[in-house]
Amino acid sequence: MLVLAIVGALAIAGAVLALRLEPDAGTGTLVSHNSKSFQATERFKKTFGDDAVIVLVQGNLQKTVLTSDLGRLLRLEGCLSGNVPKAGLKDLPAECTWFAQHKPAKVVYGPGTFVNTAAARLSEGFTQRQQQEQQAADAAAKIARQKAAKQGLSAAGQKKAADDARAAVEQQFKLSILKLVLRYGITSVPALDNPEFVSQLVFDPSRGVGQPKARFAYLFPSSNSAVVQVRFKPGLSDSERSAAIAKVRQAARASQFKLQNGGRYVVTGVPVVVDGLATAVKHSIFILLAAAIVVMAGTLALVFRSRLRLLPLAVALVAAALTFGAVSLAGGSLTMASIAVLPVLIGLSVDYAIQFQARYDEARLEGRPPEEAAPAAAAAGGPTIATAGLATAVGFLVLLLSPVPMVRGFGAMLVLGIVIAFACALTAGFAALVRFQDGSPGALPGLRDRASAAGERIADTRAWSWLAHHGHRGRELALDRGIRIVATSIRRPRAVLGAALAIAVLGWAADTQTHVISDVRELVPQNLQALKDVNTLQKETGVSGEIDVVLTGDKLATPQVIDWMTRFQSGVLQAHGWTTGATCAQRKNPPEICPALSLPDLFRSGGVTSQAQIDGLLQAVPRYFSQAVISPDQKTATLAFGIRLMPLDRQKQVIDDIERRLDPPAGVQASVAGLPVLAAEANSALSSTARRALTLLAGLVAVFLVLLIVRRRLRLATIPLIPIALATGWSALVLFLLRIPLNPMSATMGALVIAISTEFSVLLSSRYEEERRAGAAPARALELTYASTGAAVLASGVTAIAGFAALIASDIRMLRDFGIVTVVDLTLALLGVLVVLPAALVWAEQHGKFTLSDIDPRRGVRALRDAVRRRRARGGTALPARRA
Repeated sequence: MLVLAIVGALAIAGAVLALRLEPDAGTGTLVSHNSKSFQATERFKKTFGDDAVIVLVQGNLQKTVLTSDLGRLLRLEGCLSGNVPKAGLKDLPAECTWFAQHKPAKVVYGPGTFVNTAAARLSEGFTQRQQQEQQAADAAAKIARQKAAKQGLSAAGQKKAADDARAAVEQQFKLSILKLVLRYGITSVPALDNPEFVSQLVFDPSRGVGQPKARFAYLFPSSNSAVVQVRFKPGLSDSERSAAIAKVRQAARASQFKLQNGGRYVVTGVPVVVDGLATAVKHSIFILLAAAIVVMAGTLALVFRSRLRLLPLAVALVAAALTFGAVSLAGGSLTMASIAVLPVLIGLSVDYAIQFQARYDEARLEGRPPEEAAPAAAAAGGPTIATAGLATAVGFLVLLLSPVPMVRGFGAMLVLGIVIAFACALTAGFAALVRFQDGSPGALPGLRDRASAAGERIADTRAWSWLAHHGHRGRELALDRGIRIVATSIRRPRAVLGAALAIAVLGWAADTQTHVISDVRELVPQNLQALKDVNTLQKETGVSGEIDVVLTGDKLATPQVIDWMTRFQSGVLQAHGWTTGATCAQRKNPPEICPALSLPDLFRSGGVTSQAQIDGLLQAVPRYFSQAVISPDQKTATLAFGIRLMPLDRQKQVIDDIERRLDPPAGVQASVAGLPVLAAEANSALSSTARRALTLLAGLVAVFLVLLIVRRRLRLATIPLIPIALATGWSALVLFLLRIPLNPMSATMGALVIAISTEFSVLLSSRYEEERRAGAAPARALELTYASTGAAVLASGVTAIAGFAALIASDIRMLRDFGIVTVVDLTLALLGVLVVLPAALVWAEQHGKFTLSDIDPRRGVRALRDAVRRRRARGGTALPARRA
């Protein structure tokens, strides 16, 4: 009881720690942190803020910007920026006070800020120029009066000369103003509440009524939408970011900012999707845990023939609690892959507990008391189960080679979980068997009695009787078919191996054609409101993401750098279908990429020719606006492009083309960053057939080396690998036939099949060798192996597969697809090992020197076909009767 008490206390502590795990669904879980693009993206975020939270303003754009709604929009932008003066907060919702106090936003810009800034700068510029011209007119008049006086003109003549000089300067000023009016179309007083000015600033009559100017597409993407971008500070924790997003939503619903002319706000963007997914991940783990427990408990009750049938599940739950608690202590997080660890870990833990319990039952059948049966079972099964566990752990270690961080974390958690599961089965498992196996009342005897009575009442029901009857018939039928198949495998080992190899080769070939998905938006629950909103944004803007070219250097605001950025931007846009006046939202021939807010946009009024012009313009632009494109120290700047939704392989080609065109001036470094870049990079890494093949090969080599070190004989290390290697091909073929695309999780199936097939193959082959050393003939040794260890392997395998089936109920596509693929592949791997391993074992004993003709697929298929025909003609052949 002491052991059980200690393990129970640790399990409770682990469960409490596991509840502290924070979900992490960010893009950092999909892309290697060592990649150039990831590091560039992090530099961009550090300087310019995190991925933008978008407030999409849906509604007729004219009604939004040419009415009082523009003022409401400006106040909303000021609220979100946290820059509202304290005195002004009393008339705004409480969320604005929160933003002013916490200041989570690094950059906020939108239509209201843009129009108000333009009006203010134009007014200030006009006033300054008017003052300068007045001073120039006064100076000209003074000079003219002095010249007239020297010429001896009368006072009236001097006044006339001064007036003429003043008029000439004023006329020149009027001509320059007229040129500006003709150039920019600004014919009215610049003001936020002047519809004529706003219309001239925002709209382009040449494109049609109500159509915004194409160069302002990052603010006004279409005639029915406007966009506010909120970039949070990069240092926010997940909980702080989630709180800030919630406050943005609340502010957008506040009555003070409600649009009065039919418009509405939609809060969306990548951070919103990630936040929604993180919430879904946190909820999913509890649902999936409950489903896995119910399914596995029912499966164990049906397939595991032992008194304490649910003990392996209890041991597995303890191991899972300890594993997730250890991850929490280590500062880990809860990713989508972490959820998938749960059924895998529970399945492996159940396997170890079942194997030990089966050995314990054998010892008890031999007449040993519980106190002797436990150490005997541990001594008999421990080395073999430990070897299988070690080989499985090494198989999972190969996942550390994955380019996807969440997959590496998945592998590391499984390795840790295997160690903990083995320890729990060896300690708590045997302690529970000794304590409760013989019906000792143990703890809560009253509860046990009531549960037993309830079980008896259920057993007396008609439904249970029908289920038990048909379950028994199903088991007998499956057993009979299994015996016949194994008998054929023993008689025709070459045929079975040849056919298995042929199927595996087809699978390896099909693996090169399997589609891959790594875009986080395609992996999340499709009913997630955040995903629906980001799809709405994409429909309105025509843009699926933003590619940023990040420039670094000692001083970037120079004529040389600005000129290069302008030429580079123009060349990239033209190469991908953008023309003057085009937008990504247009329906006919939309370009692949479009311009977004960039440093050259601040100097669009004309080609800058001097450093003084650049410095003057940067001083004129408000810092909270300019910091969106250049850092205050002018050492980091950005060129941004909006990219349309397209297949990730094409997206990668577009990004590669942008990278090829990078040729910045001396002393300036440039790199491509952004979520589309990371998604395309992850997709490319996952799509690499060579990488997947090398990973499989590394897994097989690692398992082989472990078995060779432990077993010290080449044949004993090689034979279990035959069905394991072939199982990778079978699983790849099934994946291809199901047409389920790979994702960061299902791409690990090869390693998962190797690891779990190793478990099955090592346990069965070890028991076979044990029976052979005891003097049994091959057929008899296989019979005894399958009657003992084989039954336990089948029970644990079916239970683990049932646990994976719980993932199919997940609304997270990545987990659902992973669950489907896992159930099918592991079922195939389990049955394949049970059928092919006997053939491999018998073939190894019968065979002399190995030649390739021995496993010619054509010979194998023909031999297997002939064997099936002969068996049908004879009415079937069975193995010898099993030992009672």
